[in-house]
Amino acid sequence: MTYSIVARDPATGHLGVAVASRFFAVGHAVPFLCGRVGAVATQAFVNPTYGPDALRLMKAGAPPDAILPILTARDDGHRNRQCHLIDAAGRNAAFTGDDCVDWCGHLVAGGVSVAGNMLEGPAVIADTLTAYRDAMDKPLAERLLIAMQAGEDAGGDKRGRQSACLVIYRDQDYAWLDIRADDHADPLSELRRLYAVAQERFLHVVETMPTRENPHGMLDRREIDATIARLEAERIAAGRPSASHMVNKD
Repeated sequence: MTYSIVARDPATGHLGVAVASRFFAVGHAVPFLCGRVGAVATQAFVNPTYGPDALRLMKAGAPPDAILPILTARDDGHRNRQCHLIDAAGRNAAFTGDDCVDWCGHLVAGGVSVAGNMLEGPAVIADTLTAYRDAMDKPLAERLLIAMQAGEDAGGDKRGRQSACLVIYRDQDYAWLDIRADDHADPLSELRRLYAVAQERFLHVVETMPTRENPHGMLDRREIDATIARLEAERIAAGRPSASHMVNKD
């Protein structure tokens, strides 16, 4: 009842998962990530323990193709599960249980995998993968959104649409971007709007947050405040409305 893409940006090492489904709050159950460790999508008749356990095994050095047999061997319901994952080195693997609802399957390529179940057909994941690989010149978030839209255009979840999410981790234990549309008539469109809102202010603020290397973060906010003010002035001068639902009083 879901299709998703798991990727590692080869230029930056950043990790991302995007997912869409005719299911409420798919972002609650499917994506699990940690910077410098890996990214996991666990779906179908979802087993949410696959996510944290896979990350723990990756952190200990286990390769993805060795992790999936560990997860499924201890799970009597594994024939109803689907899982794909990638580690910080770009090694990836995928599993689709024999009892997942048709159409179901996965594709694994260098630095990226796509998997889905209860889909209109194999074109959903094939077109998702092709669109991702054709957009390698774009930032990871845009690339993932483009890929997911291609899958939707190919039919997506055969029951329809309800929720979607996009999560990106850079090199920290917390997300750089984590946006969700939990119950929406066009969840991928809503993700694109939320990403546009994030670019107006939020992602600039994220750059000031403390990190493992700099536990203080940015102490003088004047530079980032000036950047946000400049971008807002440019938007207003160009006559572009804010992507936010907040009332624009410009």
